[in-house]
Amino acid sequence: MRTRAVVAFAAALTALLLAPATPAAAHNALQSATPAQDARLTVAPTSVTLRFLQRLNPEFTTIVLSDADRQRVPTGAPAVNGTTGTVTVDKSLTNGTYTVAYRVVSADGHPVQGSYRFTVAGPTAPAASPPPASAGAVTSADAVAAPISATGADDGPPVALVAGGAVVALAVAGAAVLLLRRRRAS
Repeated sequence: MRTRAVVAFAAALTALLLAPATPAAAHNALQSATPAQDARLTVAPTSVTLRFLQRLNPEFTTIVLSDADRQRVPTGAPAVNGTTGTVTVDKSLTNGTYTVAYRVVSADGHPVQGSYRFTVAGPTAPAASPPPASAGAVTSADAVAAPISATGADDGPPVALVAGGAVVALAVAGAAVLLLRRRRAS
């Protein structure tokens, strides 16, 4: 009977360590954006729309658009509808790279913020000042909404930590089984 209890305990401990760690359910995260991250647009957008995993509180939702010189581009106040926040662009955007920065508050009060870039490269639009060089910038061919990785999101423990915990749990379980077998044999 004691052997079964030790084996059950070891199995439960192993299952807990091997269970995938999930992000905190109360933290909000950016799900998609239009224009999308790294989009290369031939027509300048007239609005920026961000969709999050959780409902937004209009009082704590900030969306800012800035140009390559880090100058704020005039936009309307964020219009919030459920999980979506949208700002309208007050002036026509010229060719260049733009940054969308956002800050929202999760249901648990945790602030979540992040940013991403997109490029306007219309054939007839006037060029803006050149953007600062960014290493490894990748552009996509269209502006379809795409998943975005938000800074400040809780992605759980690193894989190496979970794997190390699993190895330790298996070693403990193996040692417990060996000790029980030795006790029975003596």
